[in-house]
Amino acid sequence: MALDLVRLGAIARKETLQLRRDSRSLILAFLLPLLLLLLFGYAISWDVHDIKMGVMDQDRSASSRELVDAFQASGYFKVRETVDRTQDIDPLLERGDVQVVLVIPADFSADIGAGRTATIQALVDGSDANTATIVLAYARAIVASYALETQLQGRDCRPRLTADSRVWYNEDLASRNTIVPGLIAVIMMIVAAMLTSLTIAREWERGTMEQLAATPVTRTEVVLGKLLPYVGIGLFDVVVCAALGVWLFDVPLRGSVLLLMVLSTTYIIGSLGLGIFISAAARSQLLATQLAMLLTFLPAFLLSGFMYAIDVMPKSLQTVTFLVPAKYFLVVTRGIFLKDVGVDVLRVQGLLMILFAVVGLALAIWVFRKELKA
Repeated sequence: MALDLVRLGAIARKETLQLRRDSRSLILAFLLPLLLLLLFGYAISWDVHDIKMGVMDQDRSASSRELVDAFQASGYFKVRETVDRTQDIDPLLERGDVQVVLVIPADFSADIGAGRTATIQALVDGSDANTATIVLAYARAIVASYALETQLQGRDCRPRLTADSRVWYNEDLASRNTIVPGLIAVIMMIVAAMLTSLTIAREWERGTMEQLAATPVTRTEVVLGKLLPYVGIGLFDVVVCAALGVWLFDVPLRGSVLLLMVLSTTYIIGSLGLGIFISAAARSQLLATQLAMLLTFLPAFLLSGFMYAIDVMPKSLQTVTFLVPAKYFLVVTRGIFLKDVGVDVLRVQGLLMILFAVVGLALAIWVFRKELKA
């Protein structure tokens, strides 16, 4: 049966009026994306700066002071404590006063002066494994640079090999440039599914579903009509989140805004369809909300590659990630924001977004069809 645009418009208008009268849905639609972007944008950071460092300098020589100065000059380490005894180190790490303690032995400068290999020790708080790994990497790099300068000191020679590295797409290695585009994918999945997860369930709880079922409107018209207002809201949220990302977090938007909006539309339609599917299956707003959070937030946040690299996950979970649409939209947002890639690069992700939209709508219409027959 062909779509009747008049009936479709009537359903969309009815849903818009209901949405305007529901303050909770309006907050969810317009305020929640902003709050999530601000909260996650400021709270989540993989940058490690101002590492609190303790020093136990048993050598007390010019060489040992130069090494400590090299750590502070790097901009990553700040000396907060100095200790004289080994037994004073544990309390510093236990209380969290420092994250690393640099131990310089008494024969440090003597070994360097005699041409022997000098050994130093870095004791790192490993309770936060990610930070500890970064701290160790920074420490090794600083020590390696200091060792090279010491080796060449007084010699009229240069190292035969130097590394001149360049970082593309995220030159400052700022974590916000990676986090904010990813947040758009996570937030839109959550908000879109949460919004429409209440639509059909609300009709059942208010007793208006029977009246709607008695009208000549078709199942497809009901689903599409209920979707249309939320598509507009979703696109508005994408624009606002992208604008805040650029203006507030200084994230570069190098790619095509039009391509971002087109692919965002398919992603939003699929997420909205998933929400209606949940709503029609649950019939209860409370249950629908809980299912929407379970089926959208957790996969999008944990299994999309946003927080954790997919390559390091167990093989079983890596297989599951292929079913998470946010995984593909994450590639889209980061590619458009940071790399200025186009359709030629995002062709696969674009097709998968279209597939997600079709499957989401099909599931919504299929389940809603069953509800009307009940």
